[in-house]
Amino acid sequence: MAKYTRQDILDLIEEEDIEFIRLQFTDISGKLKNMATTIEQIDKILDGHYKLDCKAIDGFSGTGYEELFLVPDLDTFVIFPWRPQNSKVARFICDVIEPDGTPFIGDSRYILKKVLKEAKDMGFSFDVAIKNEFFLFDLGENGEPTNHSGEKGGYFDVGPADEGENSRRDMILYLSDMGIGVESSYHSDEGAQHVLDLGYADALEMADSIMTTRLVVRTVAKRHGRHATFMPKPRKNVKGSGAHYIFSMKKNGENIFTDSTDKIGISKEGYHFMAGILEHITGMMLITNPIVNSYKRLIPGYLAPVTVGWSSTDTSPLIRLTSIGSDGGRIVLRNPDGAANPYLVIALCIAAGLEGIKNQTEPPVCMDELAENEIIKADVLPRTLYEAVNLFTNDQFVQDVLGNHISGHMIQAKDAEWNEYCKQVTIWETERYLSTI
Repeated sequence: MAKYTRQDILDLIEEEDIEFIRLQFTDISGKLKNMATTIEQIDKILDGHYKLDCKAIDGFSGTGYEELFLVPDLDTFVIFPWRPQNSKVARFICDVIEPDGTPFIGDSRYILKKVLKEAKDMGFSFDVAIKNEFFLFDLGENGEPTNHSGEKGGYFDVGPADEGENSRRDMILYLSDMGIGVESSYHSDEGAQHVLDLGYADALEMADSIMTTRLVVRTVAKRHGRHATFMPKPRKNVKGSGAHYIFSMKKNGENIFTDSTDKIGISKEGYHFMAGILEHITGMMLITNPIVNSYKRLIPGYLAPVTVGWSSTDTSPLIRLTSIGSDGGRIVLRNPDGAANPYLVIALCIAAGLEGIKNQTEPPVCMDELAENEIIKADVLPRTLYEAVNLFTNDQFVQDVLGNHISGHMIQAKDAEWNEYCKQVTIWETERYLSTI
């Protein structure tokens, strides 16, 4: 049920002294984009007549249109709490629409909505939570981002060892003002590394919340004289930052991943759903881990997943199944990172999981029951972006979920990114080879 009507929005604008409106949308790569205007344009905005020059957005061009339209989702209307309280600034998250009124095939929010519609037709709905990891680094002399910090905090430390607690406090307060619930926040394992856990929300709402959270985290960090980054591996010899997506599926309001008769409390639907994700995970990793740096995190020895498998007790596998606590059965996917487009990640996971349920796909043997040498022999995740591009290209199911436009753009863009990376000569190479070869 819709939260806001058109009249509700008009009343809020007047009551709250709102002067500026930002129209936000997410490009294919997962970057938040923005157009700003004043309330004089509100009727045009609410009528869905606000134009976007699509040639200026990577991945939005080449569709035969010079302009697309931004149509606001009224329920995403919020006021930016960090902006002045006179002449306030509010935002809508928008769907991207073609001139004839049909959804734009390059709009990742549309891809997720389409998958959720298919799930709804099957009688299912999804709640999603996420564990966001990020670093708070120092700014340079000229205010430029760095990957340096003298902070030495570790897991669950308190101040003064945890120098980010005041920043996280403001992040939580701002997110709360914007209707986003943070279940917990704490210092993570590495110095200057932090976590915000967002509690369960509807799948589309969660994708919107992830994009908003990234904006809030960066904004607050800058106000505290820090640079926030979700980069998967910003420093060598430390654990990287992931984004753990947590799924539960409901039918008639009940979590159907739960089965109290199972030894770990997971239903057959839960196992099939997980098996569907595992079947396509290597083809999905161009989306879940979309940059060169993503694969610097997914290496042995740093608690990140490196093989295709699952566990109910180990905290470092690709997928962890659990029913501990009051949330019931749930599936935790641990390989994605903060560079990923959350709309596409959630869409692919749900689509693959539903395919697993339709086909009654059986998962591999639990890693808890395998000997160490058997785990080593398990299917490995791609080690480079180059491998991920090839695996994506060979997974027709994943490409069909995303559609030809997004799939084609990702292949072209990420192949170019890999080729550009291969042209670089790193400090490691010069230090290792320059004086000896």
